[in-house]
Amino acid sequence: MTTAHRPTATASAPSQVFDWHAETRLLGRRDGADLEALRAAIREGCEVSVTPEGISPVPGGAAGFLRLRSGGTTGPAKVIRRTHASWIASFEVNRGHLGLGPDDTYGILGLPIHSLALYAIVEAAHIGADIVDLATFRPRQQVAGLADQGVTVLYATPTQLRLLTASGHPLPALRHVLCGGGHMGRALRDAVVRCAPNATVTEFYGAAETSFIAWGDGSGDAGGVGRAYPGVEIRIDPPGAAAGEIWVKSPYLFSGYAEGDSPDTRWRDGFVTVGEIGTLGPDGSLSVAGRRNRMVTIADQNVFPEDVELFLLSHPGLTHCAVVPRPDPQRGTVLVAVVDALPAGASPEAILRACRDRFGPLAAPRDLFVMPDMPLTASSKPDLARIAAMVERRA
Repeated sequence: MTTAHRPTATASAPSQVFDWHAETRLLGRRDGADLEALRAAIREGCEVSVTPEGISPVPGGAAGFLRLRSGGTTGPAKVIRRTHASWIASFEVNRGHLGLGPDDTYGILGLPIHSLALYAIVEAAHIGADIVDLATFRPRQQVAGLADQGVTVLYATPTQLRLLTASGHPLPALRHVLCGGGHMGRALRDAVVRCAPNATVTEFYGAAETSFIAWGDGSGDAGGVGRAYPGVEIRIDPPGAAAGEIWVKSPYLFSGYAEGDSPDTRWRDGFVTVGEIGTLGPDGSLSVAGRRNRMVTIADQNVFPEDVELFLLSHPGLTHCAVVPRPDPQRGTVLVAVVDALPAGASPEAILRACRDRFGPLAAPRDLFVMPDMPLTASSKPDLARIAAMVERRA
């Protein structure tokens, strides 16, 4: 197997349970009952469950464990169980590598049921930073809140960053923007740099099951997500293939599913995969093509819809898009693009033509639908199963 390894960052031995620092303040949203419940559960030291139904102790649970709901983008949601220590280890890495601490103020753009928002909340509380809760505000209110409260650290998805940067509001106090949950792309990265000129912009790749896998500054090739996060070992299987399944071993892995399962998630010799396909360069840089269960074959050519989605999202004015397959009698499968809006001055024909120029006639979508009320998951990602069903009904 092709392997990339970075040694674990040197740090004092971390605790095994979350801490809610006495100096951490909850700022922003008036109705912060979910954060109050999370703080109470952490201080009680019990196993806590974070789901759309609420935040509560797990009856008969074990101290030092956390349960959270996965996004369910391509299938039914699952409940992931992980140790506190698996997140605390990365808190210490980020504290050391990024210089995070009690003087920082974290901006929170999503509810705790979103794993990225939950991670940011717990990291901030653990290291003693203040928390500005903006989860229920509109993007223009969120960006104003980030500016007014002098937020210095922001974890966000590409969608959230597209909405924030569209306002044009400057955020000079930001010193770290960490983007996860999808590729940023060059256009979005440039927009973030214009909005937050004093911030270091870090894109990271991972999954709810694995936490951090790789991170970087966006300087690599298209599809590149950086090099292994400290303490992570990455293997590509089969070895020597142009692209293969990404397997990961690290201190940050989940313990298992408390509810549900996924045939794409498998363990082997301490490594885990969630079924994503990628390549590992000679310098250790990781590029991700997409999920194996989303790959389609068109006229004997393997195509990853994620590549087309990233290209579509480079057009200003698009916030959400999804590319889904449809059966075709001649090619076996064709792709259909679904967007939440059309870019200013663009037509569906012009966008499809741009896709053909970029990907060729086989891999480019054959049709484009505008769906202003695009179905989203709890983590604000396109609900691919529901979108595919709606496309079938409209086609």
